Amino acid sequence: MHEKETVCSVVVTYNRKKLLLECIESLRNTRSLTAIYLIDNASTDGTPQALLKKKYINEAPPEVINKSWETAKSDIVAGLDERLTFHYVRLSKNAGGAGGFHEGVKRAYEKGYDWLWLMDDDTESKHDTLENMLTITKKRNIKAICPLILGENNLIQCYHHKRFDFLGRERSVLGKEDVDGLPDKYLLIKEHANAFVGLLVHRDVVHRIGFPMKELFIWGDDTEYTLRISKYAGLYLFTGALIKHKDKNYAFQKALPREHYWKVYYLVRNRLWIYPIHFGLIPQIYILGRTFLSLFDPAVDYELKKIKFLALRDGLFRRP
Repeated sequence: MHEKETVCSVVVTYNRKKLLLECIESLRNTRSLTAIYLIDNASTDGTPQALLKKKYINEAPPEVINKSWETAKSDIVAGLDERLTFHYVRLSKNAGGAGGFHEGVKRAYEKGYDWLWLMDDDTESKHDTLENMLTITKKRNIKAICPLILGENNLIQCYHHKRFDFLGRERSVLGKEDVDGLPDKYLLIKEHANAFVGLLVHRDVVHRIGFPMKELFIWGDDTEYTLRISKYAGLYLFTGALIKHKDKNYAFQKALPREHYWKVYYLVRNRLWIYPIHFGLIPQIYILGRTFLSLFDPAVDYELKKIKFLALRDGLFRRP
């Protein structure tokens, strides 16, 4: 890395303008950042108006658009009196997180930025997160790196920092001794996959592996993309860089509220799509068997069973 390399944060949002504004504010206080590429998945909560009020954009998009709408403003003040270019893209329809990141990575790559920093709208960066990651990438010649993700009460969200066994089962790369508190020393840990919560990837890697799979829509698109990254360039967790993630963990289906049942469809279907590509047939059979058996579990809600059945069908036959 040299001083002239540029960094563009790619943020995807949908109907979470309060969290989004907090995310942008944290990025404004981030050192070493060149630009922000915000992809708005056709939000209906007044997101464009909120951005206009904050003067992040000079004009709001038309109420009805048939294709994506983009504007850019280059006088957003950042830390240390630097200035950010703020790209705002409003999609004509909700393409899901996967479609949003596909669009954002594609556009930021085509603009020529050297590093792409991917994050959801419920992410909040520390002022030195990016700079700490850039420093270690230079020292160790790393092309893809992730910060340590902290949730509520600064507890480490271990489930995002993943390794997989031969059955495709997820395991955290962090041991129990690492999760009781913040590490007392900086660790650089190789991992298989991570979330779009501060992933920093060089454009050379994007050139080789392409963009996130927009067909996945939601849940698993970050896992699939970081698996591709780890196979090509290696993927590392650096505990010397911290980032906050203000989400609720619905990854475990037993804790999933009924209004979020639809997400299980994508969780199951996308695993059946992803696992044969990255792990082979055995993990796909394992996931298929576990999900099929759950259809006969009396403790599982009937509506959830119907959703899982559709996911099994569409996952096996790769139906979008």
